[in-house]
Amino acid sequence: MIGEHVLAGYKGDAGGREALDLARAVVALTGGKLTVAAVHPPDRPAAAGEANTLLEQAHELLGDLPVEFAVHESRSVARGLSVLASRIGADLIVIGSTPGGPHGRISISSTSDHLLHSATEAVMLAPEGYQPPEALSRITVAYVRRPQCDEAVARAAQAAVRLDVPLRLLTLALGDEPRARLNDDLALAIRLAQDSSGLFEDRVTAELAEGDDVADALADADWHEGELLVCASSEDAVAHRVFIGEVGLKMLRAAPCPVTVLPRGYS
Repeated sequence: MIGEHVLAGYKGDAGGREALDLARAVVALTGGKLTVAAVHPPDRPAAAGEANTLLEQAHELLGDLPVEFAVHESRSVARGLSVLASRIGADLIVIGSTPGGPHGRISISSTSDHLLHSATEAVMLAPEGYQPPEALSRITVAYVRRPQCDEAVARAAQAAVRLDVPLRLLTLALGDEPRARLNDDLALAIRLAQDSSGLFEDRVTAELAEGDDVADALADADWHEGELLVCASSEDAVAHRVFIGEVGLKMLRAAPCPVTVLPRGYS
């Protein structure tokens, strides 16, 4: 299950604080380790000192929570976070949204865009204005019948058992797509979730969300407070890397909750 070692990328803005809040909520659930990092460019003499100042702010925000801090030099924040995650053995990178986006929705920055198309670890994004809920209420997996999504279902089902939360498998039914086939695919996915995890029948559900486009379909679905959406990487992803496709990116931007994108071949 992801979250055994969480790396939060911190900046001194609202998105950075929301990333801290989300990372803290994850390790509270998993009992995992938390590292907070500030990445700075190599060509400014004062940059390392500024990064250390940022981490002092993060330390104050986190209080007594056990956490390690890391300053990393890189020309790219995204590459710096990914390299650092590999170096320290983190399995999840958490980042916030670009400030100024729609409240309650994820806004993509150049850093998150790069991570969503190249990271070797799972990437989790916090929506604008994110505040940690009292508890995780449900894990939802965006499902289309293909191997990467089957992997995501199996891993999410195992996490649902460990965290004692229900699992929902959500398929978007856009336009004139045949509903019967999509329902058949969801029935198979329910069986996969149960067989791969021992999840009880009453703890897994499936839902078709209908709409003319991705945003309409997600608005048609029911969302709980404290929900987490899990997406698989695209078929275009290189093995063991994140690569979110066009539909996945639209889902991420329209989702009313934190979103995790798994690398292809995640295990």
